[in-house]
Amino acid sequence: MMTVAWTEQAREALGSPAQVARHLQVPEKTLAEWRSRQIGPRYHRVGRYVRYAWTDVDVWLATQAHGGGDAA
Repeated sequence: MMTVAWTEQAREALGSPAQVARHLQVPEKTLAEWRSRQIGPRYHRVGRYVRYAWTDVDVWLATQAHGGGDAA
């Protein structure tokens, strides 16, 4: 049997809707609406729970940038 050593970073690779909403500064209800309309960040169902991979949140957020030209 293989033992997996969890690091603090690995444990926090997934965020709850509350954590992601706080990070994006939007209400949790907005995330739920985005999920139903399939327009927000990718998410995962873990049993009956919704979880977001932080890398998916970052990728989605980067695609939402508008104006200001290219970043240097």
